Amino acid sequence: MNLEERIESFAKLGRTLKEVLNGGLGSYGEQLISLINNQQSHNPWFTPENVKMAITAIANELTEDNLIKWTNAYPELKSKKDPVRAGLIMAGNIPLVGFHDFLSVLISGNNVIAKTSSKDPELIILISEMLCAINKKFRGKIAFTEGTLTNFDIVIATGSNNSSRYFEYYFSKYPNIIRKNRNSIAIIDGNETSAEVENLGTDIFSYFGLGCRNISKIFIPKEYDISKLITRWFSFSDIINNIKYANNYDFNKAVYLVNKESFHDTGYLLIKEDSRISSPVSVLFYEVYESQSVLKHQLELNKDNIQCIAGRQYLPFGQTQSPRMWEYADGIDTIEFLLKNNCRNL
Repeated sequence: MNLEERIESFAKLGRTLKEVLNGGLGSYGEQLISLINNQQSHNPWFTPENVKMAITAIANELTEDNLIKWTNAYPELKSKKDPVRAGLIMAGNIPLVGFHDFLSVLISGNNVIAKTSSKDPELIILISEMLCAINKKFRGKIAFTEGTLTNFDIVIATGSNNSSRYFEYYFSKYPNIIRKNRNSIAIIDGNETSAEVENLGTDIFSYFGLGCRNISKIFIPKEYDISKLITRWFSFSDIINNIKYANNYDFNKAVYLVNKESFHDTGYLLIKEDSRISSPVSVLFYEVYESQSVLKHQLELNKDNIQCIAGRQYLPFGQTQSPRMWEYADGIDTIEFLLKNNCRNL
């Protein structure tokens, strides 16, 4: 299977996903719609809206033009090589968060051995079956396991800071990418339009703030009126109706009240001044910066904890959860890693 064939297959997968989302069922459509509607019974964070959001982002990105643009940056992909067996350990914080690794391994001509998250075991398997129905040659290139990951050549593992220490020890003998906890931030300069502020709300509230690309902290200029933000986010207030989110909101509010800590309470989000990057679910941290130079220094100190930055000079507000194929997690080029570890040219 050459690169052109792989691109064509994934582009067709993108079109198929769009068709299902637009009401066209097809052979796998009913199964996918059922998963979209029923994931919440297994994982309360995976609401139909959030699952559909994740699938939509993937479907929109899987176009022939995007796939060609992405792969054209790697001329070596056109050379036939012995495939490596890439062991993938997938996270489950948001739906289909491991899809990009899955795509990267297969588009580069390699084989996937994936351990799915117990929080998200079904979606990636069904999408894999849809891909194999499109091109049967993928059937021998994809395997899933619920147990210990074995029979692999290289590893791409995503997890928490705690699990990453285990991954680093267990997989130290293999070429690997080990991803840890990261969070995203936004830079406010004080001149944002109402639309930009509303779009920032999407970056904060989508997936209940559980993704590494969700904004967990904002930096605001001195004397900035934070109410300018709060008044533009009321459209997201229904988030408090999710029981798990509401439990987090109630717990964090109680902690701050008991400890007599100052915070802003919107009724659905707690906004608290804090120097940390990672905020709890239902909480948005903020920090005041004195100057651009001080802010730049602060960002440099925290660069290993930051996934992406939204702002007028950075990623546009509202776009953090729609990364392009060439925007790699933790800034590590997955395709380059895979190419470097191909066994040999044929």
